[in-house]
Amino acid sequence: MSYASAIEWTEATWNPVTGCTQVSPGCDHCYALNFAERFRGVPGHPYEVGFDLTLRPARLGLPLRWRDPRVIFVNSMSDLFHVRVPDEFIEQVFATMRAAHWHTFQVLTKRPQRAARMADRLPWPANVWLGASVETAKYLWRVDALRQVPAAVRFLSCEPLLGPLSRLDVTDIGWVIVGGESGWGHRPPNPDWIREIRDLAASAGVPFFFKQWGGRYPKSGGRLLDGREWNQMPDSPPSFGENVEEAGLPEIPPFSCR
Repeated sequence: MSYASAIEWTEATWNPVTGCTQVSPGCDHCYALNFAERFRGVPGHPYEVGFDLTLRPARLGLPLRWRDPRVIFVNSMSDLFHVRVPDEFIEQVFATMRAAHWHTFQVLTKRPQRAARMADRLPWPANVWLGASVETAKYLWRVDALRQVPAAVRFLSCEPLLGPLSRLDVTDIGWVIVGGESGWGHRPPNPDWIREIRDLAASAGVPFFFKQWGGRYPKSGGRLLDGREWNQMPDSPPSFGENVEEAGLPEIPPFSCR
């Protein structure tokens, strides 16, 4: 299952895993949890079990069927590196991303330490980006863990930004996204926290993307920061030049949930 995405920094979503558990304050008002739990107990609905972590092996090969290149956010409704996702399943997700080389995949995690531990077992082609969420200074260690992963683009999502990140080090980071929290009970960011990150990224030559101020409803707070939108993104990875129609679609072995 995939949808065109309303998230400003991507084009589509692909969820071979759904559901998660909360690990830090940025999870408190999780949009994915709130959405999924609305359908708990609805027979036949994709979220019949709510936000319980669920592997979706039938979705593993979906990106191979999409012929037009897309920028794809992987697991917008989960975290690929959650402790309960088997190593073998993560390896198959990466096999799909490697095979679907005409797409760009954005994997975002709050658990980059596991990605670092698995890094030597996974392929890291140019079309796979890895990001870490950092909402307060307490979680700056995630940036250090992210730097241990040989992804073509390492990026940070400072959303929801819940405090200043004055000690943020963007060495070997290729992109920084910042955004406020949306939803009921949203915690608005201090504009100076955002400006500080923007200026830090600019001084380091790192693309900066301001997603939203946040509010009760998505996009309700707007996207203007100091009178303009900030939509910088990393350069797209080079095309491998393969004709998908002529080459055909690679096969991904079926995954067995044991």
